[in-house]
Amino acid sequence: MNINLTFKNFEPSEHLKKYAKKRFEKIVKYIGQNSDSSEVMVAMTVEKFRHKAEVTFVGDYAHISAVEESEDMYSTIDLVLDKLEAQIRKLREKNKDKRRGSVDKSVRMDFISYSEADGKRESTITARDHYEPKPMSVDEAAEQLENLKYEFLVFRNSENERVNVIYRRKNNDFGLIDPGT
Repeated sequence: MNINLTFKNFEPSEHLKKYAKKRFEKIVKYIGQNSDSSEVMVAMTVEKFRHKAEVTFVGDYAHISAVEESEDMYSTIDLVLDKLEAQIRKLREKNKDKRRGSVDKSVRMDFISYSEADGKRESTITARDHYEPKPMSVDEAAEQLENLKYEFLVFRNSENERVNVIYRRKNNDFGLIDPGT
């Protein structure tokens, strides 16, 4: 990762330069090891009693900027770094949520009726329903199936986060379909 520091209206000390570089190198932990193409541009300005830092982060997947000011350049660097880290974390979580959310958690249920014509049995979809199965344990699903008097129930197993089907068998016991096992 490349860090560019620029200063306006003041001559920085070596300690300030080292401090700024060291602090902005922390961003590497958020962007990973493939940070060679990433760049952080920091512009520090002093105007009377205002110490201002403007940071722009440019990486493979992001272009983020943050601005902060205070009465001390060291605290300004800390404040702007906190703001930048928060934006990068938010972007990372957003990308993770997109990847996680790519799996459709809804279930489609078709209602099919059968009819016989000319000795052939034909099926026709009469209705279609979409819903998101509720997370519950197998015992809760069995209890709900018993109370509702349905033949089967599709639910999200709270123990393994997979969609399961519990069904009523001919002897009134229950069967469980877990596609992950």
